[in-house]
Amino acid sequence: MTLVNGSAGAGKTLLVADWIVASDPPENVAWLTVESEDNGPGIFWTYVLEAMRHHGLDLPDDVGSPARPGEVDHSLLARVAAHLSASREAVILVLDEFDRVAGSVEIADELQFVLGHAGGGLRLVIISRTEPLLPLHRYRAAGEVTDVRGADLAFLPEETGVLAYRHGMRLSDEGARALTERTGGWAAGLRLCILAAQRADAPEAFFKDFEAGQSTLADFLLAEVLHAQPAETQDLLLRISILDRIHPDLANALTGRADAEPILVGLQRANAFVEAVGHSWYRLHPLFAEILRLHLRLRHPGLEPELHRRAARWLGEAGLLADALSHAADAGDWEMAATRFIDDLAIGQLLTGLETERLDSLFARMAPDASGPAADLVRAARQLARRDVERGLGYLRRAEESLRDDTHAAASAQLSCALLRVLAARLIGSAELAELAARDAEELERAVSVECLDQHPELTALMLTNLGSAQLWEGRFDAARTALSVAANTCDGPATAFPRYEALGRLALIDVLRGWPGRAEVHARGAVAEAERSGLPLASRTGVAQLVLAAVAIERDDLDAAHTHLTQAATTPVAPHDPIVTAGLAILWSRLLLAEGDPRAALEALDGWGGPPTAVRPSPWVTARIALAASAAHLADGHPDAALEVLREQQAAGPESVLAAARVRLATGDGEKVLDLVGELPPGQGEGPAITVRALLARAQATDVLGDGVRAQRLAAEALFMARPEQLRRPFLESGPWLKQLLHRRPGLTRGHDWLPADLMGHAADSHASEPVPLLEPLSEREHEVLEQLAQMMSTEEIAVGLFLSVNTVKTHLKSIYRKLAVTRRGEAVRRAREAGLL
Repeated sequence: MTLVNGSAGAGKTLLVADWIVASDPPENVAWLTVESEDNGPGIFWTYVLEAMRHHGLDLPDDVGSPARPGEVDHSLLARVAAHLSASREAVILVLDEFDRVAGSVEIADELQFVLGHAGGGLRLVIISRTEPLLPLHRYRAAGEVTDVRGADLAFLPEETGVLAYRHGMRLSDEGARALTERTGGWAAGLRLCILAAQRADAPEAFFKDFEAGQSTLADFLLAEVLHAQPAETQDLLLRISILDRIHPDLANALTGRADAEPILVGLQRANAFVEAVGHSWYRLHPLFAEILRLHLRLRHPGLEPELHRRAARWLGEAGLLADALSHAADAGDWEMAATRFIDDLAIGQLLTGLETERLDSLFARMAPDASGPAADLVRAARQLARRDVERGLGYLRRAEESLRDDTHAAASAQLSCALLRVLAARLIGSAELAELAARDAEELERAVSVECLDQHPELTALMLTNLGSAQLWEGRFDAARTALSVAANTCDGPATAFPRYEALGRLALIDVLRGWPGRAEVHARGAVAEAERSGLPLASRTGVAQLVLAAVAIERDDLDAAHTHLTQAATTPVAPHDPIVTAGLAILWSRLLLAEGDPRAALEALDGWGGPPTAVRPSPWVTARIALAASAAHLADGHPDAALEVLREQQAAGPESVLAAARVRLATGDGEKVLDLVGELPPGQGEGPAITVRALLARAQATDVLGDGVRAQRLAAEALFMARPEQLRRPFLESGPWLKQLLHRRPGLTRGHDWLPADLMGHAADSHASEPVPLLEPLSEREHEVLEQLAQMMSTEEIAVGLFLSVNTVKTHLKSIYRKLAVTRRGEAVRRAREAGLL
């Protein structure tokens, strides 16, 4: 048996007819289109036998015919079955529109008897909108039935494209997909839409604006489905047309009756464009629902808003907030929508989670005259999410004033105010205000049910992330780490994915600022993994994790990776609006350009950062980092006075600022002052190896300048030991030619440190190095020192400072080096010197 079961216009009859035409041989087929008058067994079997004879299938004379319309002799059925069983070739009996007699138990029993006793002589094909009363479960268990359902009959987008093409119309992939979605792949709907669009100049634009209710589609569905139903069913269909999903109890709330469940079950079984989606929920075919809504407005003008209000109340009480809000909005009852939203403590869903974009679009429609604290809280959340602090705080203050005058104000509204104040404090960079608001939020949480808080873990995660971010901006790293660590470990789920991601990124930033690149990398990669695992949209990714990975790459002298990470951070949609990201980009581009040997470009990169937005308080560590980067660039460009002046102007503090000042002093040869500056570094307050290694190298250089070579070697060895686990190459490259000279004199220091850059390891090469290229004349010791600094891409002025020479003397040495190496440019000189084994 084959059962082709689907709605009107699904293409059932055409499918079977096409299969029959393609069958071989076609003469063993009998086709009967059943009429509703055929529900008497005698009439039905008379037409079946006549159909067989009409299609050339000989039946023995002794088979006979039914004697009465209302019954059939059992012996006749036995003779038919015996004849079919003895046939050499199977007969295919097609019963089209069988749903017209599907309610007859007698006909079903008789068909079951013939099918069961005909053996292989009968293949029954039933085309029906409903399932027949045959024992289909038994047939299916035995593998004796083939089901072709509505889902099998529905067109796929590519099939829609082919159908349009056969009507002389070319659709884009997107156009075919959109048309398929709107029609649900319904064959008749597709064909009628395409026929209507043939008269349009732009078919795809026509489909977008196509009014199904004013078309032959409406005529088809109203005649074939709606008007074929009793009055109660028609009323129910019209009222539930406003729903995306239908529950019997919800339908009863709209009709005021209690008969929805049996009606929906019957419509679903009859394939009357009602589909069961599981757990007692149903949905209407999208085109059918569209046409029903138009018909509802014609039959019952003004009823639709009231139906939406009823739906909103039922869905809200059922805990289906998103659906309730949508219907309250469609009813134009924004006070209900906003109040329900705030009472449910859903304010965090406007700031994070899978519903953020949908909720924002929904409340964007809120009428300007919608009043009350709930409406103002929603407006405040939307503006603060856009970083419009002034407008957001305006709405927030208005909501708070209303709540102060309301002695019965809900705790959920008060808590929502506190949570938004934490966010506003973060946006203006005030840790103090964020901490005050966070304490208020913790107090107010006690007045809210535990069950409600458990349903909204995003509230705590957002509050802690915003609190930690405000503390981070003001340089309260320990407090920020505490808050962000708790946020990063909140319960897993889509609603908390963004705050977890953001918290991990900011923990990574704290690590890198404190000199712990290894820890920073772990947190940063954890943030990236969280974003990928949770499917966080690109528009929500802040770029902080990529900034941290770039900083770690620079510390390890992996400049290509640093460039990649910075580019990724710069292209995130949030980057232009987050002062941490904009400042970090300026600082790290500057450091990268300086590492690549271009100090002036490094200074220009810093000029591109104009400071935080006017509403945001300055950050002490951002100001200090900008000063440090500018100082390093000035120093590399041969201007130690300017480097020192930048540090004085910004009054930069902290261990890294002290080390920057020490580097300037070392460039001017003031070793004693350097020892005074760095003698007590690091201060033991959590600074990691990236800071400690620089302090050790600064002390080593100072002691070496003062003549204590043994202590300098010990300090350098300690720095190498501390840097090795993290592979921190940049501090050694920043030390200039002094360190290279030290390693040249004491090559044993590099033993076990093959992770060091090749330039630093060059003088410790083994005896298997290639033979040096002969020179026209040997270099003097001073010329060799100048050449080494030249290889570090230092300017003439910087070489002069490093070797305590005048600029003119350095230029004289350079001319002599060029002559002896037989070159004319700096790059050629360095290359020739390497070939000669001098570097």
